[in-house]
Amino acid sequence: MIQVIAFYLFAGLVIASAVMVIMARNPVHSVLWLILSFFNAAGLMVLVGAEFIAMLLVIVYVGAVAVLFLFVVMMLDIDYAAMRAGFIRNFPIGIAIALVLLAELVLGLGAYSAGGLELGTADGMAAARSDVSNIEAIGALLYGRYIVLFEIAGIILLVAMIGAIVLTHREPPIGARGRQDVSRQIARRPEEATVMKNPEIGQGVEL
Repeated sequence: MIQVIAFYLFAGLVIASAVMVIMARNPVHSVLWLILSFFNAAGLMVLVGAEFIAMLLVIVYVGAVAVLFLFVVMMLDIDYAAMRAGFIRNFPIGIAIALVLLAELVLGLGAYSAGGLELGTADGMAAARSDVSNIEAIGALLYGRYIVLFEIAGIILLVAMIGAIVLTHREPPIGARGRQDVSRQIARRPEEATVMKNPEIGQGVEL
C-alpha cells in the first residue's frame, strides 16, 4: 500500500512540476521547478528498483546540469519585456511544433495499439544476475562486456574537453598583468619572496 501511495505522490509531483516549468514566468523559477521534477523522477526510479538511474538523476542532472542552468539564467540578467515580446513573436512556430509532436504521439499510440514490432528473442547474455544488486549488475556489464566501448567514450569526452580548452584559451600579451612566467618563478630566490609581518600597534610596517 505504501508503494502505491508513494508512486502516485511522486508521479503527481513530477507532472505538476513539469507543467510549472513551462508555465512559470520567471526563468529562475522554471529551473527550480525542473530540479523538483528531477528529484521526484528519481523517487520513481527507486520505486521500480533502478537505484542507479535515480542516483544519476540526482548527481548528474540535479547536481550538475540543473545547477548550471540556474547559474547561467541568474547571470544573464534577462530582459523580461524582450522575452515576452519574443514569446508573442514565436507563438505561431511553437503552435506548429506542438501540433507536429501531437501528431507523432497519436501516430505512436496507434502503432502501439496495432501491435508491437517483432524484434527477435533475447539471447540472455545481458540479463542481470539475480544474486547481485542493480548497481553491481550494471558495473559488471559496463566494465566487462562493454569495456572497450566504455573506454572509447571516455577518450572521446577527454579529447572534446581538451579541444574546448585549446579553442577558448587566449594567451595574454607579454607584460600583461596576470601572465605567468614559469622560468622567473622557478629562478626566484627565497629573499625575494613575500614575508608576512605582524607589526605591533603604532610601529608601522617595515618595507
